[in-house]
Amino acid sequence: MFDLDKWQEIFHTIEKNKLRSFITAFNVAWGIFILIILMGFGRGFQNGVHHQFDDDAANSIFINGGTTTIPHKGIQPGKRINFTNEDYDLIREKVAGVEYLTGRFYVSGEFTVRYEDNYSSFNIQAIHPDHMYLEKSIIDDGRYINDKDIKERRKVAVIGIKVVKVLFGNIDPIGKYISINGIQYKVVGVFDDIGHDDATKVIYIPISTAQLAYGGANQVHRLMLTVGDASLEESLEIQEEIHQMLAARHTFSTEDKRAVWIFNLWEEYVRWMNIFDGIRFVLAAVGIFTLLAGVVGVSNIMLIVVKERTREIGVRKAIGATPLSVIGLFLMEALLITLVSGYMGMIAGMTFIESGLLADLMDAFGFPMNFFVDPGVNFRNAVIATIILAAAGTLAGYFPARKAARIKPVEALKDE
Repeated sequence: MFDLDKWQEIFHTIEKNKLRSFITAFNVAWGIFILIILMGFGRGFQNGVHHQFDDDAANSIFINGGTTTIPHKGIQPGKRINFTNEDYDLIREKVAGVEYLTGRFYVSGEFTVRYEDNYSSFNIQAIHPDHMYLEKSIIDDGRYINDKDIKERRKVAVIGIKVVKVLFGNIDPIGKYISINGIQYKVVGVFDDIGHDDATKVIYIPISTAQLAYGGANQVHRLMLTVGDASLEESLEIQEEIHQMLAARHTFSTEDKRAVWIFNLWEEYVRWMNIFDGIRFVLAAVGIFTLLAGVVGVSNIMLIVVKERTREIGVRKAIGATPLSVIGLFLMEALLITLVSGYMGMIAGMTFIESGLLADLMDAFGFPMNFFVDPGVNFRNAVIATIILAAAGTLAGYFPARKAARIKPVEALKDE
């Protein structure tokens, strides 16, 4: 039942002791404010780490040819390892666990691309159909390079949305022909990319067409693959199997790690996630200790309140107040202060984050902003944290309240 007199008394006590009440409220508000900021920092850092891997599938392995450094079977160091279509076919047929596989043939330089009177220079990449999954390309219109394009060496192209904007404007590019250094390619698709903007300034053509048109024979500059849902250990086993297979085919030592350059993005991703887990643990620990500091502050203030109001408590008990009513009075005061101040701290923290001030502050301190993206706080989690703090603060007020309830009226009235 709502007791108006008791609430009026609580507000009168708070007003009478403004400084004490302000210090208590500030401790609680500051604690929840810092917790919200830490939560926002953790989310921004987590988004930043994920953003670094947005441009490629996280479970990718990239393989480039290198130069041998160890003598092997009479062959001296310095042999250049160059991949061919046969290496692509070998991995496709022999290596279990490969989900998607593509080769990449680099067409040297940025070629001038023209459509009617519009022209510019773009990066041309010659690839296999699975490249779409490695680069996380999103088809906006038309289709991607397919197996028939590879087999028949078709002169077709899939262009990024930035290419469309420069060459076509508002014209639908599907079915139109673009000239790449004098060779006509039919536009069959338009793609977007969830990674960096530069990824949409690219034109993809079939690797077999590029090898024929630009003197590549059967050369492949890079091999790229994904390992599906394989664990880190399984991906490393696939990586080693490919290394040994290439060593046997190109005659270099299996101990020579520079003969081919293999980068396991999945390994890098797991490493970063482990680092983030450690940082998240530290942030959580700091947040918890900050909350505990606020709770301890409430407890200390309530002890002072009990001491100051000892005679008042004695009078109350002398005229019939029960221990439960005394405890309830102190708990209601603690609950009111912690709830209101906790809510204000939560709103202040969320406003600080959502207004961009946290990001500006991180930038001012020189934090690499490509590792700090879209900091934010889940409102539900923020409310839960505030409620927990309020409950803990109220619980902290219980022990001084229980002490007050045990004071004997005669001893309390003698207190000076």
